[in-house]
Amino acid sequence: MNEDELRAGLRGEMASLTPPPPLSTAATLGVARRANVRHRAVWASVGTAAVVLAVTGFAAVATPDGRIYQPGGPPVAPDASGDTAKPWPTGPDGRPQEDRTARAGTKYDEGAKLLRDVVAMVPAGYSAPDDPPNPPDGQLTLRTHQAQFEATVDGVDRWSYSTSVAVARGEGTGRIIVEVHEAGIRELPTEPCALAQTFWGMEGECQVETVGAAQVGVVVRPGRDDRLDQWSAYRHPDGVVVYVAQGKKLDELRPELTKLPFSVPQLAALAIDERFHLK
Repeated sequence: MNEDELRAGLRGEMASLTPPPPLSTAATLGVARRANVRHRAVWASVGTAAVVLAVTGFAAVATPDGRIYQPGGPPVAPDASGDTAKPWPTGPDGRPQEDRTARAGTKYDEGAKLLRDVVAMVPAGYSAPDDPPNPPDGQLTLRTHQAQFEATVDGVDRWSYSTSVAVARGEGTGRIIVEVHEAGIRELPTEPCALAQTFWGMEGECQVETVGAAQVGVVVRPGRDDRLDQWSAYRHPDGVVVYVAQGKKLDELRPELTKLPFSVPQLAALAIDERFHLK
């Protein structure tokens, strides 16, 4: 250690200790050396990160205290909303999940059940084909389901579920999609048509359908975004939100349906179906 390093290390250590370090020469030198080792290790890690980011083209590094250092500006606090801010929920093996998607366990099973329920509701005259063993490149998967962790609200993990099922009739193939969002994930409109307009960020011509005592928003004609043709939305009294959508086209490689599987009243009724009321 040179004189400057000794002085800097000793000052830092004395400032963080109560009472001050002992006045023994050997003890003082030991304290200063340990502080200097830590000081070098910290900046070595920052330097390594800076080299890696420079090679990859990034212009910011994370400092050891969790701040983000950006050249030309002061350190800024990390984004607390990032996916890595908190660990993922515990999986069935007792370890945190690798990402938001559940690949086993009760939540995965809920998503798989949702898929089976959607297949079961395909109307007469339509079929729900399954995927061949080796599907051609570029073709969408005919049946999918997913359970995804969204947020922890008041200490409770909240999830969303989605499934997509191809429906075929004659030469045409379309699809049915169901999405379910547990209560409390985020603020969504309560007015039926305003709620329907939040699905996938799409908008369109909407009307309110009455199903028993329930009011369901149904977009009967999409706007400029034509990924789907119609969809319904319903918020249950407990806050669970259900979207049910249908489209004449599955992908660019298959002919589309000539007629949608469900009428508007049927699409509205499906949104309040208890089979999709996951909570």
